[in-house]
Amino acid sequence: VQLQASGGGLVQPGGSLRLSCAASGSISTDNVMGWYRQAPGKQRELVAVIFSSGTTNYGDDVKARFTISRDNAKTMVYLQMSSLKPEDTAIYYCSVQSLDGTNRWRNYWGQGTQVTVSS
Repeated sequence: VQLQASGGGLVQPGGSLRLSCAASGSISTDNVMGWYRQAPGKQRELVAVIFSSGTTNYGDDVKARFTISRDNAKTMVYLQMSSLKPEDTAIYYCSVQSLDGTNRWRNYWGQGTQVTVSS
């Protein structure tokens, strides 16, 4: 499984960005796609995940500002980020949890895309 994230960049506080992630390879129909982020000196944390059913879950810091969505036909996941704050600055990682050939859950990660919120 390979994940390719794009859409990061530099944005002013209060601005918006949209991240995209394309997943390829053997991904089970039942899967979870999502975004995590890691700021310098901090642990990686949940931003948002979306299940193949469409159910979503958000980190407390981004609720009401970020929206996760997916396109199952294209195996893509998106993160629309609005009202960005300097504390949203981090490397954002795309992930997918998928069942492997032995019916075990495995977690896959993309390479990360930098988001910098600064004036």
